[in-house]
Amino acid sequence: MNPKAMTIAGWVLTGLYALFMLGASVAPKLMGMPVADDIMRQLGWPEGYVLMIGLIELGCVLLYLFPKTSLLGAVLTMGLLGGAIATQMRVEAPLFSHTLFGIYLGLFMWGGLWLRDPALRALFPWRRP
Repeated sequence: MNPKAMTIAGWVLTGLYALFMLGASVAPKLMGMPVADDIMRQLGWPEGYVLMIGLIELGCVLLYLFPKTSLLGAVLTMGLLGGAIATQMRVEAPLFSHTLFGIYLGLFMWGGLWLRDPALRALFPWRRP
């Protein structure tokens, strides 16, 4: 794949990731939707953390979207996703659909960044056998 096509594909994956995070996770938390409170309660989180977690998620997504801070955004997002995975493990959620969802999301996010950032591709090259 040529570098221009890789960059375009990377921005497409990045956009899909950002839209998913903003629509499915950030918006319900920041808008105070009852579903966000219900899910957090089911996961064992005390009241009052929904807004803060939503703001942290928003900050991570925004850092990820800007090329100069995208690597920092990706690293911080993985920390956030690690916490989500640990929370799912603690409540013994189903492995492939819930617990590992943070891994799937992280791979999607890093794939988008890898495709759109030549410096990251140079640091982690794809080698054929």
